[in-house]
Amino acid sequence: MDASPAITPGRPGERAATPRIIYLVTEDWYFISHRLPMARAARAAGFDIHVATRVDRHGAAIVAEGFELHPVSWQRGSLDPRDFVRVLREVRRLYRELTPDLAHHVALPATVVGSLAAAGLPTICLNAMTGLGTMFISDAPKMRLARMTLRPVLRALLSSPRSAVLVQNLDDHALVEKLGVGAKRIALIPGSGVDTEALRPLPEPGGPVTIAFVGRLVASKGIRALVEAHARLVASGQEIRLLIAGVPDPANPDAIGADELERWRRQTNVSYLGFVEDIAALWARAHIAVLPSYREGLPLTLLEAAACARPLIATDVPGCRDIARHDRNAFVVPLGDVGALARAIECLAGDADLRRRFGQAGRQLVEQEFSSKRIGRDMVALYRRLLSARPDLFGYPAL
Repeated sequence: MDASPAITPGRPGERAATPRIIYLVTEDWYFISHRLPMARAARAAGFDIHVATRVDRHGAAIVAEGFELHPVSWQRGSLDPRDFVRVLREVRRLYRELTPDLAHHVALPATVVGSLAAAGLPTICLNAMTGLGTMFISDAPKMRLARMTLRPVLRALLSSPRSAVLVQNLDDHALVEKLGVGAKRIALIPGSGVDTEALRPLPEPGGPVTIAFVGRLVASKGIRALVEAHARLVASGQEIRLLIAGVPDPANPDAIGADELERWRRQTNVSYLGFVEDIAALWARAHIAVLPSYREGLPLTLLEAAACARPLIATDVPGCRDIARHDRNAFVVPLGDVGALARAIECLAGDADLRRRFGQAGRQLVEQEFSSKRIGRDMVALYRRLLSARPDLFGYPAL
């Protein structure tokens, strides 16, 4: 491999042969669910892996992987500048002590905090813009104002001499370019990869057709449209079941409230499962995966469902359409069109042969384009490319 200078643990300033990478992530569960395959690939390629995150339920799992864990006191959703300054100081202190060769910042909050913390240090920053989140989706006045304030800050941070941007789809690539970031600084790697050995094609379950939603219970995931579409189908006499797997995100202003969630639980043929650890067991219970999201980077839930040979229904939005390909492995419907969503569900529910064809095509697509082996290989190649660039010029070719 390309051996880039790194720092020997505990001895600031001394160079070693093992490049050091730190992943800065707001939540430990997100690292485990969305970044673990690429971190494993980097470890296998000889990198020294560190993870800085808020430690909740998955700290032990991160340590068990052999990664160095560094707790950070994130307060997601907080608008208190004191919280921001506190976290920035923590990360700055950590970066100064570890002097990582490369910091992989996951999502917008980590990008802002991590880039500021790395200012003036020799660390290269890879800023992963994953789906661009509520900040870029919501039309709420506060969010529009925040976007106006954030855009020039992001442009400066993402265009700094030691920075590159990682996106998961072409739409986000174009959006980052519109921010003023040069195309040579933007890399596109589709998602974090799916372990196609752990998630295998599953036979359909018996009983009535079951559709499943997996994701955070926030409005931008389109869960309200799905619940309404399902209710219409049940009211018309369709014997279709709906599984909802996920939990509300209290840090998100668009989180589903407890009262609304309770109303859904009381609806006919609806089962609320909460957080589901064993994703393969969930898809063993469902016939169809549905995600009517407003925008995604590359939705892991659809990748996992496709790996299990489940047909998909999704909205025609960035991220979703990269894995849900209309009439190949999925039905793709217009955003917010409850009627079209209900018709797509009804069509797939009534056609077992079509479900089987879509499922087989989805599995093949995951194997060819989205396996963790392929994504891990591409990510390691990107890390090496960034670390081999001249630190004062960053003159790597277009990615």
